Amino acid sequence: MKKILIIGGTGFLGFNLSKLLNKNYKIISISLKKPKKSRKIKKVEYLRADISKINSLNKIKKKISKVNFVFNFGGHVIHDNKEMVYKTHYIGAKNLMNFYLAKKIDLFIQIGSSMEYGKISSPQKEENICKPISHYGKAKLLATKYAKKLFKLYKFPVVIFRPYQVYGPNQDNNRLIPFTIHKCIKGENFPCSSGEQHRDFLYISDFVKCLKLCLKNKKSSGEIFNIGQGKAIKIKNVILSIIKKVNNGYPEFGKIKLRKEESKLIFPDVNKIKRSLKWKAKINFDKGINKTVTFYKKNQGIN
Repeated sequence: MKKILIIGGTGFLGFNLSKLLNKNYKIISISLKKPKKSRKIKKVEYLRADISKINSLNKIKKKISKVNFVFNFGGHVIHDNKEMVYKTHYIGAKNLMNFYLAKKIDLFIQIGSSMEYGKISSPQKEENICKPISHYGKAKLLATKYAKKLFKLYKFPVVIFRPYQVYGPNQDNNRLIPFTIHKCIKGENFPCSSGEQHRDFLYISDFVKCLKLCLKNKKSSGEIFNIGQGKAIKIKNVILSIIKKVNNGYPEFGKIKLRKEESKLIFPDVNKIKRSLKWKAKINFDKGINKTVTFYKKNQGIN
């Protein structure tokens, strides 16, 4: 059985990937914290380490040296701390790539971000020259550039994925969709932006199934792929859709001002990933949001 190391395996994305691959692979997870009970998976080996510190990685090197695939979801989730974002999303990724440069791994999967593009007009394409604005986008782009450099110089087997808005059951409340659902279930007023922005939303099962495809695609090394639906939905319509499905909730549109770096329209060109990995999203937004609302209702004792 081949081994997969998932950095950030206790987070929303890492947990769902672990759940999908657990039957056919030996999964090792690295995170700063222990997994929540709701995200703990049997047979997964959970390790704790700080990828931004070489000494921390060296303490567990015997357990993580002989793996076939590495997925790097690692990084601080709060993006307003410049130093922390830089350390965890760039230095951490760099440390991992350097660690595995001399190892015989099949593939290193670096999870980038749509924020790497900055204010480049949509649909955003992989060949665009990125001009990130946020600290997070800049750190992710540095990691992407380092990965591309290692591929060019040493044929390091790395592929970079740039996901857009991934959502679904078991996501933390610090994201738009679970935050809105929780407020609506409780019948509360909640602050939000004007909702005039348009974003691309991808259901979690589509996302992890796409990542699974790259494990058997040797031609993906050295490439960057956007992952998304390839179309944008108005944020206000997302919120109103949730209100309708929950039949409750009171949004205060305009209460939260848009960030200076925030673009009004963001969605990807997904033609490259369709051609190369033969992948496209199968769960449309209405079906995905139904599944997500049902999950949160059930887990809060509301049917």
